[in-house]
Amino acid sequence: MYPGYFISFEGIDGAGKSTHIESFQKLMQERYPQREVVMTREPGGTSLGERLRTLLLDAPMNLETEALLMFAARREHIAQVIEPALSAGKIVISDRFTDASFAYQGGGRGLSLKKLNELEHWVQGRPNGVLLQPNLTILFDLPGEIAEARRSKVRAPDKFEKMDLNFFEKVRQEYLRRAKEDPKRFYLVDATKTPDLIWSDLKKLEIII
Repeated sequence: MYPGYFISFEGIDGAGKSTHIESFQKLMQERYPQREVVMTREPGGTSLGERLRTLLLDAPMNLETEALLMFAARREHIAQVIEPALSAGKIVISDRFTDASFAYQGGGRGLSLKKLNELEHWVQGRPNGVLLQPNLTILFDLPGEIAEARRSKVRAPDKFEKMDLNFFEKVRQEYLRRAKEDPKRFYLVDATKTPDLIWSDLKKLEIII
C-alpha cells in the first residue's frame, strides 16, 4: 500500500525484544542508507499517545476502556507517524502494534476477540478495504516462567508486568495463534537463546524492501 516498509517487534514482557530493537534499527539504516528509519512505540509514539501510555500502564480501569484507549492511541499513531512515514518511503520500526492488543487485552485479559477484530478493522482499515499491518512482525517467543524470572531483575514493573504466570502464558498463546494465522508476516525468534545467538539470527533475516 505504501512505498515504505513497516516492521513491528512483539513478545511478552521479559522476552528480550527491547535488547535488540535499537541494534536492529542501526542494521536497517546500514542496509538501506537511502531510506530514513523511524523508531516508535505503542502505546505511545505521539504526544497524545505518550500521555495515554502513562494511564494505560499504571491506572486501573475497565477492560473495554483499556482496549478503546489502546486503539485510540493507535489511531493517532497511525495518522500522525506511521502513515506519513510509510507514504514518504521510510522504514518504520515499532515496539509493539496491534498484535499486542490481541495478546494482552484478548489473550491475557479475556476481552472478546470479535470486539478486537472490529476495533482493528475500524482503526486500521483503508478505503480500499485492506488493513494496515506491518510488512514484518518479529515475535520473540519465550515460556512465561523464563520471562517472569527475567522481569524480576529489571525496573519497577507496570500493571501488566505485575500479572501472574497464567496471564503471561495466555498472552503468549494468543501471540502464537496470531503468528499461525498469518505466517508470512511473522518471524519467530526463539528467545530462550542467548542474546548473541538471537542477534546472529536477526542479522541473517532477509528483508527485501
